[in-house]
Parts: sequence; C-alpha cells; structure tokens
Amino acid sequence: MEFVSGTGRILIVDDERMILDVGKPMLELLGYTAYTAGSGKDAIEFFKNNKEMVDLVILDMIMPDMDGGNVFDQLKAIDIDVNVLLSSGYSVNDRASDILKRGCRGFIQKPFNVAEISRKIKKIIG
Repeated sequence: MEFVSGTGRILIVDDERMILDVGKPMLELLGYTAYTAGSGKDAIEFFKNNKEMVDLVILDMIMPDMDGGNVFDQLKAIDIDVNVLLSSGYSVNDRASDILKRGCRGFIQKPFNVAEISRKIKKIIG
C-alpha cells in the first residue's frame, strides 16, 4: 500500500506506551514532527502551552484518566479550530459518532498502518 508523506506537527495522545513508541517514528517517517502525550491531562497541558505548534491531534478515545470526548472538549475550549483525528481499537460507535458530530475531523481504527494514517492526515491537514 502506498503512503502519502507531508509536513506539519502532530500530537499523539494515547495511554498505551507502545502506540506512542510506534506512532512517533511512523509519523516522522512520513515527514511530520511528532509530539507525544501519555494521558489526557498531559495532552491538554501540552496543547495549552504549545497550540501554535500543533497542526493535528491524534486522540485515543479510551483512556483511564480522562476519555477522548472530555479531552476533545477541553482542546476545543483552548482552540475552537483544533484538528483532531479520533483513534480507537473499537469501530465507530455512539460515543465516537457523538465526538465526530461535535467537530472532530475524522476517525481511524487501531491498529492502523502507515498507508491508512498517512491518507487520514493528508485529508485533514493537507
């Protein structure tokens, strides 16, 4: 499968260390600068202090400290135009659909491959 490279800065938010450890180099391979946050609280703190450095947030929907919907709402409160790609090991369900209706830019199901993520990112941030 063909992947699409690009440029931009992406914050990956996931409580699974493995996702961050694989996701960061995957995004860098595609040409992006990648930042990571291991919790919703860390993501909000990072975004609050660095929102001008983030073109897209890849946000895990299910996390122990704060779920993706809550994190999404707080990111939107900081920057109404934030680009968020929701990520989950589950298919699009009611919770994901609700977040998408509130302005989330897309959804990708885990595990995803380089080609899938590259196309989703390109569609959102060009």
